[in-house]
Amino acid sequence: PRAFNTLVDPPVEVRRIPIAEELGAAGAYAGGPSKDGSRPGRFWINLRTTDLHRKFDIPDLTFHEAIPGHIWEDTYSLDMPLIRSLLSFGSYSEGWALYAQQLADELGAYDAFKVGRLGYLQGLAFRACRLVVDTGLHHKRWSRQQARNFFIDRIGSNPEDVKGEVDRYCSWAGQACSYKIGHSEIVRQRLRAQSELGAAYDFKAFNDAVILGGNVPLDVLAKNVARYIDAAGN
Repeated sequence: PRAFNTLVDPPVEVRRIPIAEELGAAGAYAGGPSKDGSRPGRFWINLRTTDLHRKFDIPDLTFHEAIPGHIWEDTYSLDMPLIRSLLSFGSYSEGWALYAQQLADELGAYDAFKVGRLGYLQGLAFRACRLVVDTGLHHKRWSRQQARNFFIDRIGSNPEDVKGEVDRYCSWAGQACSYKIGHSEIVRQRLRAQSELGAAYDFKAFNDAVILGGNVPLDVLAKNVARYIDAAGN
């Protein structure tokens, strides 16, 4: 309620990724509730080894995948026409999930858990490193080991975790870049709204404008924010 005027209340389950899929799966992923309400949102977590997750980064991961991240954002689409809930633009959805991590920090999630903020900051650095690694692999022809080493050497990533990450980038060029690009654009639009509206800027109203506009390309996101600015300034 401190971050949004329009609230949802998504049902959420936390589930283990099936053992048969663990080796090739990401560390975690999530999906929102079904449109007919028969299935809750699910936060899937990879438990192939206990070394894959650490106490200081689990909260940040949870904010990204569940609330106010992917499952929270997906729940708003349930009230939209079917085509709107089926369309997905990675730069928006992953950008939103990173922005959700930022919201958690801004709302005080780590005030009493200082080391958790290190997990949050490392998560942001990890997404920035993805921009380098993706282009390293596909433009500079890095080896898989070079890509893994970049994460490990620059931000202290878990070697076990980045193995699967780098393999994913090898087969899905550009997807790893969408996270930080989308997050940076949402933050840029927020700074734009703050600059143009001054005292009329409202934190909760801005967040509503971004999430109620649905999963859209970044140029449409900018138009949605422009409409919010126009309405708030009149």
